[in-house]
Amino acid sequence: MFISEAFAQAAPAATDSPFGSLGSMLPLVLMFVVLYFVMIRPQMKRQKEAKAMIEALAKGDEVVTTGGMLGKIAKIGESYLTVEIANGVEIQVQRGAVVQVLPKGTVAAK
Repeated sequence: MFISEAFAQAAPAATDSPFGSLGSMLPLVLMFVVLYFVMIRPQMKRQKEAKAMIEALAKGDEVVTTGGMLGKIAKIGESYLTVEIANGVEIQVQRGAVVQVLPKGTVAAK
């Protein structure tokens, strides 16, 4: 009474596509290709540049840390740096905490 009868409908005739099932997957493949070139590849390039910058740190370089501290590298260890942020004031940070290397003379000594 409340449920109407369901009748099976004849499926429409399958159209013969020259690409077959590849034609239906093509938009998905194109999305992944675009995603790779727009998002993944530039991110990998930035990571590679950051790693090269951290490996190239040397004593006397002026740097900015993730916390926003500006200073000059006083000592370099294997995984830690000692950064002089003021005359006689040194802090120890991890190498990965360095975000940017500044040009020489940026940090003014007072």
